[in-house]
Amino acid sequence: MGYDIERFVGYVNEGLLCSICRDVLEDPLQAPCEHAFCTACIHGWLVHHGNCPEDRQVIDVSLLRPLYRYMKNDLNRLQLHCRNREYGCEMVCSLESIDRHERECEYSQIPCSNAGCTVQIERRNLDGHLAVCEYRSRECPNGCGYTILSAEDTQHNCVAELRTELELLRSEMICRVEEAKHEMESRLDSQRRHMVQKESILQNEIEELKSQMSRMMSDVRSLMAAERQHRQELEQAELEKREL
Repeated sequence: MGYDIERFVGYVNEGLLCSICRDVLEDPLQAPCEHAFCTACIHGWLVHHGNCPEDRQVIDVSLLRPLYRYMKNDLNRLQLHCRNREYGCEMVCSLESIDRHERECEYSQIPCSNAGCTVQIERRNLDGHLAVCEYRSRECPNGCGYTILSAEDTQHNCVAELRTELELLRSEMICRVEEAKHEMESRLDSQRRHMVQKESILQNEIEELKSQMSRMMSDVRSLMAAERQHRQELEQAELEKREL
């Protein structure tokens, strides 16, 4: 649906009206035959028809294109009243900026943000309503800390609420202790595995050193035996020399 033509100030060109709803174009599209429509209007029309509602030429959704730039500029320059005019807003602005204004308009009817409250109120009066809304949240005047959300909650049992709060805190504390315990056990297991792995590596290194030492001792013994053999040979040669 388009913008109600009654909201506009001054003359509106016929070419800027939707060929289906006859209101001023909203989010416009144009057919190859140059007739323009609101996007919602033409999509709804083409669900049941396959032609232009003006000249009956065959059209398809894929053939629809954005409005010509000059027509779009003319459309954006149109002046119209805010939709909250009936509530007291006197703003008149261009079609191009009307959405931005209406999103922030102080006369817009908006729902109360308190859960359970069905009141619709002007944005400018929202703060005043929230201060007295029977569904507003506030703390118990007796000091138990309970958040009152509705009129029925004002008769709550403070002792019961404190007991409930205490149980919740106790449960939360137990959960935190269990989490800390599991985390500590996990860290200890990880450290234990690391130490076992380190011990295994050190043990392997010790065994390797022992093996190397054993080979070195064997080599030393071989060298000492060779030295003794060499010494004996020298002594034997010396004796033979003396005999000669």
